[in-house]
Amino acid sequence: MSSSAIRIEPRAVEVTCTTDALRVRLADGREVMVPLEWFPRLRSATADQLREYRFIGGGLGIHWPELDEDLSVEGLLATE
Repeated sequence: MSSSAIRIEPRAVEVTCTTDALRVRLADGREVMVPLEWFPRLRSATADQLREYRFIGGGLGIHWPELDEDLSVEGLLATE
């Protein structure tokens, strides 16, 4: 009998931004930190705008409505 691996999609549970980095904490305990420089809309945003995000797809992505910016957790993980 063969068994196949179960793929668990990483889900974001917390997002914080510093003046130069985006940090995303995942449900499985991992953290991803990437430079804001990679995302011009986020880099140019105010601190208030950066705090106004919502999770999409149950945490599979992050959306900043005022900035019209969407990032996928899978895409952030691909940058590691």
